[in-house]
Amino acid sequence: MVSESRLISKITWRLMPFLGLLYLIAYIDRQNVSFAKLQMVDALHMSEYAFGLGASLFFIGYFIFEVPSNLFLERFGASRWFARIMISWGLVTIALAFTQNATMFYILRFLLGLAEAGFFPGVLYLLTLWFPKDYRGRMVGLFMIFSALANAVGAPIGGSLLDLDGLLGLAGWEWVFMATGIPAVIAGIVTIFYLDDTPEKAKFLSDEEKRWLADRLAKENAGMEKQADNGFKALVNPRVLLMALCYVGFPLAAYGLSYWLPTIVKGFGVSNTVNGFINVIPWLIVAIALWAVPAAADRTENKTPYIVAPAFIGAACLCLSVLVGSPILQFAFLCIAAAGIFAGQPVFWSLPSRFLKGAGAAAGLAAINSVGNLGGFVAQNVVPWIKDATGSNFLPMFFLAACLAAAGLLVIIVGRIMGREPDKVAPTVASGGMSGRHS
Repeated sequence: MVSESRLISKITWRLMPFLGLLYLIAYIDRQNVSFAKLQMVDALHMSEYAFGLGASLFFIGYFIFEVPSNLFLERFGASRWFARIMISWGLVTIALAFTQNATMFYILRFLLGLAEAGFFPGVLYLLTLWFPKDYRGRMVGLFMIFSALANAVGAPIGGSLLDLDGLLGLAGWEWVFMATGIPAVIAGIVTIFYLDDTPEKAKFLSDEEKRWLADRLAKENAGMEKQADNGFKALVNPRVLLMALCYVGFPLAAYGLSYWLPTIVKGFGVSNTVNGFINVIPWLIVAIALWAVPAAADRTENKTPYIVAPAFIGAACLCLSVLVGSPILQFAFLCIAAAGIFAGQPVFWSLPSRFLKGAGAAAGLAAINSVGNLGGFVAQNVVPWIKDATGSNFLPMFFLAACLAAAGLLVIIVGRIMGREPDKVAPTVASGGMSGRHS
């Protein structure tokens, strides 16, 4: 007889550390530009705004190819498609080390978005194939912890690489791209051999375990076939569009803060290496919040506060970081703000699986993520523009705070428009949990 807890534990240990490692590499490669910026702006003779525009072109490429990429994943399988994603974005990241001018920087950032598109929603889709709904939210939270760890690890790495300026004839910012691109290529090759596309193809599961999981998922998906969308049809599903609208403010605030945080800390008068180590602190706090908030949400039927309360707390702390005069208090409020921005997202991401499955889930999750990540494009243009216009490193935080608070309000409003509160839309899915509950 199959033990549910033992089976889920086996799948978790097989998949989540590896997927998390891939996400860690992806996030470092996406955010390395925030440290490279500290030297690239002068090296390429660009303004803050011009550099922010180039950095933000990542999100345009990401938006264009996100949905097609996830549908290709559903067709070709996770192992081959994730390998393609990893290898291609690694090569583009390495190419960024040889950037000669602003135009080349713009082109490569756009190509990086094309290359990475589909990875995050692809993992969300993969989790629907491997985990019953009672576990998915916790798995999303566990997966997203690696984004916080990526910022924690990437910050000291980025700062230290900048201080290699001149080694072997390479500038510090060139070392940032070289050293962070190569691991992605290596990880892509490993992915081909390690990752199983579906439970049915998994060699680490017994036939009995495969049957149990297939039966459990079939029971949960029963009745969804008639209402589930297929492929691109999910893109015009009003619920998908509403969820995408809700999500925009979260990545906008996240990318705005993570992109600008090294610049703010540099204003404290520290070296590049010290800057990197100081930037570890907020992301360790984020990692704790990403575990604690979904775990708390799992113990209550009302999930809505676990999405909107962190957002409102984050928005308030962004404002307070501007209003206080002490650098220590400024940094402390930014740490809490970072936790507020990320903590409710695992709860949010579990909601769409209530009405999406199969190719519709692949397309719908990608659509929500791609539209939402346009917030990153906005953040990396508006934040530097505010900086150039005002000369302040802190006034952009008011803009991020307003967007984050609006996202929290939209979660409440859209839930009512859809006829239900968000927690009613996806009971028990919102953070899953390892409690071993049966449906």
